Order: sequence, then structure tokens, then C-alpha cells
Amino acid sequence: MKWLTRVLLVLLVLFIVAQFFRPSIVVPRVDETKTLYHVESVPPEVRTILHRSCDDCHSNRTVWPWYNRISPVSWWLADHVKKGRKELNFDEWADFKPRRKARKLEEICDQVKERKMPLKSYLPLHAHAKLTDADRGALCQWSSALRTRIIAEHPEAARPAQSK
Repeated sequence: MKWLTRVLLVLLVLFIVAQFFRPSIVVPRVDETKTLYHVESVPPEVRTILHRSCDDCHSNRTVWPWYNRISPVSWWLADHVKKGRKELNFDEWADFKPRRKARKLEEICDQVKERKMPLKSYLPLHAHAKLTDADRGALCQWSSALRTRIIAEHPEAARPAQSK
């Protein structure tokens, strides 16, 4: 029992010390003229779904939850959001080349149809973000139509990237 008490005490001390070492939370400025919502036509229903279920990880408008103040959770969340923004950031849409836009729009539909997004780890504390079948249908219909329009305007967007 003495051994277990010591281990628990060491873990408690490590946990307390970890609270002094948190990741820097970067809140990038949003240039409204570069956002998906400014550059493309996004129906109100789809905009609502994206804001509710996607923006925390795929925009610069992350609403950091209370548990983000607790290490090591803060490190995990900061890394998760950083990776999500790198993969797809709706607030930097204007900077994407047509090929990337077309690919991301296809991936949006694929990911929600396969129920890979939003992530299962996100949903327990964000039940409002859960997508219904109607939500998935609306996202796929919108992303497919927008992808078709982008490819019509930029035929090179339909071709896969050249391998080097």
C-alpha cells in the first residue's frame, strides 16, 4: 500500500507541475474576405451545420472549452486543432488553388458519409455537433455542387496533381 501511495503522490505532483506548462493558443486573425462564406455561396442551412460541427477544428474561430485549461488535455487539443486547421481551414479558403478546393469538397462529403467527421472523440462533450442523416445529405449535396462548379470554371482542378 505504501508503494501505491508514493506512486499516486508522484503522479499528483507531476499533474500539478504540468499545469504551469501549457501550449500557446494561437488565435489567428480572420480576414473575412478570404473565408469560405465570403468567397463561395454557402446556403444558410449548410453554413449552420459547418459552424456547429466543423468550425472548432477547421477555422480560426475555435471556441476553446473549459477543459482546455487542464494539462495534458490542453496539449492534445492544441495539437488537434492545429492539425485540423492545416488540413482544412474555412477561414483561408481564398488562398486555396482550385484543385485543392475541389479535393477538399470531395473529402468533406466522403468524411461525413463515412461518419469520420466530426471525430468520435469530439462528440461526447459536443453533442450539438453530431450530424444527422439530413445534415450529411445537405453537406454532400452542397459540396458536390460547388465542386462541380469549380471544376467547370477550372478544368485543371479535376485532374490529380502531377507526381514529381
